[in-house]
Amino acid sequence: MDKVLIVCYYWPPAGGPGVQRWLKFATYLPESNMEPIVFVPENPSYPLTDASLVKETPEGIRVIKQRIFEPYGWASLFSKKKIKRISSGVIQKRQEQSLLERLLLWVRGNFFIPDARKYWVKPSVKALVKIIQEEGIRTVITTGPPHSVHLIGFQLKQKLPIQWLADFRDPWTSIGYHKKLKLTKRSQHKHKTLEKQVLNSADKLVVTSTKTKQEFEGLTTVPIEVITNGYDGEFISTKLDESFTVSHIGSLLTDRNPKTLWKVLADLCNENPEFKATLKIQLAGVVGDGVRESIAKQGLVASVSFLGYVSHDKVIALQRKSQLLVLLEIDAEETQGIIPGKLFEYLHAHRPILAVGPKDWEVANILKETKAGHSVLHDDYNSLKNVLLDAFKAYQDDGLHSRASGIEQYSRKALTKKLTEFIRWESSKNKR
Repeated sequence: MDKVLIVCYYWPPAGGPGVQRWLKFATYLPESNMEPIVFVPENPSYPLTDASLVKETPEGIRVIKQRIFEPYGWASLFSKKKIKRISSGVIQKRQEQSLLERLLLWVRGNFFIPDARKYWVKPSVKALVKIIQEEGIRTVITTGPPHSVHLIGFQLKQKLPIQWLADFRDPWTSIGYHKKLKLTKRSQHKHKTLEKQVLNSADKLVVTSTKTKQEFEGLTTVPIEVITNGYDGEFISTKLDESFTVSHIGSLLTDRNPKTLWKVLADLCNENPEFKATLKIQLAGVVGDGVRESIAKQGLVASVSFLGYVSHDKVIALQRKSQLLVLLEIDAEETQGIIPGKLFEYLHAHRPILAVGPKDWEVANILKETKAGHSVLHDDYNSLKNVLLDAFKAYQDDGLHSRASGIEQYSRKALTKKLTEFIRWESSKNKR
């Protein structure tokens, strides 16, 4: 059985979508005759934890831990809440930032390049050189963000005859929050230099969207494979909520605030007493102050349940019971290639999806291909209203059903098979 070393920062008990991608790849790699060995930090500062994911860790998997120093520890003495937010990649609008938060962002952006986990690189490389040699490991996979993890792969590649795959769950310098880090020109240049080194030194690159692949193809000739996130497990039919439940799962911060959607829902409540009586809006995850203000402004507070962070196992049940699932993304060009991991769990929940995001969003293509729902622009009042009215009418008649098909390609098993084929594919120019 071939041994594959997976170097990642997020691993159970870390919460959120970032941990699930490689947790599931590691689960199914043995079915393709590959033994995963996972290398993670011993004492990380995870912004979210989820004990339910620990139970999903495959029995017998080898997990090696290396201590990490993270400056977020001492920085949290100034403001634990702000540090937790920044470490999650959640950055307030400039006008909402305090003086302390602006200072912390400047320090984060210019002193910790590519990120605050940079101090894990040197000790990890030292430990891994020995492990790779002793175990006879031929393939090393690094996954980011944090992109400092890719620097571990870069240095290992310089020292050892390994195949190195760099997996980008998100882009590096083109992702939205990167522009908010108050970078100096020198720091911007350093980020670009490190990004270019990684993209051109890896043997293969894995990305989660076609948009990111196109972006990277302008920076490197290294082979790139698109392997999206996905869903796991067998579908179990669940009794639906009796209310007309509209649910959003995940962080809902001010930049994603669907103001037109709140307006449409409020207008439908005012126009249709039955709609108002049955409407139930569920928001699971962190909800920004700006979003709460918009909801209050439209008079929807009585219809909204703020659930806070919900464990992954409970999220699955919540999705399957909801009448309509809402997916939101920031309305910006740089988010066109962002495909939230929860989209695939939405697909697996077999519930209709209403996606609200930017023009030319890749999610729209997936929804069209699978017939799983509709993608609407943030300011398209009429389309939003029509989708909601059609959904409500179906809910009143014979029930609101999903028409999704062909979603099996997004199962974790199918995606892991695609990954193993790419790992084994010979990457010489004569082969492709």
